[in-house]
Amino acid sequence: MALIALAADKGSPGVTTAAVALAAVWPRRVLLAETDPAGGDLVYRSAAAHGGPLNPNTGMLSIAATARRGLVPDQLWDHVQPLSGGLEVLVGLGISEQAAGLAGLWPTLGRAFASLADSPNAPADVIADCGRVSGDSPATELFPHAALVLLLSRTEPEAIARVRDRAAALSTKLHGGARGAASLGLPFIGVVLVADTNNAAKLSGQVNDMLVHAQTGARVVGTIADDPAGADQLAGRRRGRLEKSLLIRSARKVTSDLYQQFGAAWSVPGGHAGPGATGHAGPAGMSGHAGAGR
Repeated sequence: MALIALAADKGSPGVTTAAVALAAVWPRRVLLAETDPAGGDLVYRSAAAHGGPLNPNTGMLSIAATARRGLVPDQLWDHVQPLSGGLEVLVGLGISEQAAGLAGLWPTLGRAFASLADSPNAPADVIADCGRVSGDSPATELFPHAALVLLLSRTEPEAIARVRDRAAALSTKLHGGARGAASLGLPFIGVVLVADTNNAAKLSGQVNDMLVHAQTGARVVGTIADDPAGADQLAGRRRGRLEKSLLIRSARKVTSDLYQQFGAAWSVPGGHAGPGATGHAGPAGMSGHAGAGR
């Protein structure tokens, strides 16, 4: 199993929406971690499994004290809250000022997230919502421990230019320099486009060609549908059959493609997927207020 870090360079492409959607259809047990240093959204938007609000003090804020004494991966579960619908979440910070309490602890968190696969009791993948990152964002200290770093971008020219430059900068930071088409470094840097489904395939090809030509060390790995109605359903603000939405259908396609390419490397001896690993979007992942936004 693996740590998958989602991030964006600038603007609001919908990192949290994408993270929740991917987690909702993830084919194995997954922990969704809100690791944005600027603060999380789910505590304000989502209901807990017991029907009440999520506890803002249980999550990234509470784990800070634990991590200073050392962090065993299984301890992550002590700070997790289930959403209405079953998705397990490590709730993010309330405000950016609280990130000071995690100073120096980001590599420790990264190792714990990446090692959760080795838990003898509850192995899981971790999807980390890192929000918007820049060169000095502490969340980037998670990236060396990730199997995948996924950069989310919309398709306006300025957004594509920024994701190209951010991918190149991350490749230099993580891999030591630009990479050609035959030499991609680890962790793999992927780009996920938020796009209209009518021209997603064409745009993906064009952006991928640009990333290769610029020797960014990144490749387009899929598209998430630009689906405001689906995002509202995912956040519990609108009723409807969420599993039929363009958002969830596109998220399922992205996860399928990721597993086809990388799944063998993430396999756990004995095939332990953990409880709730259904392989499809269903009530365990999506029936409640899962939260969406940034």
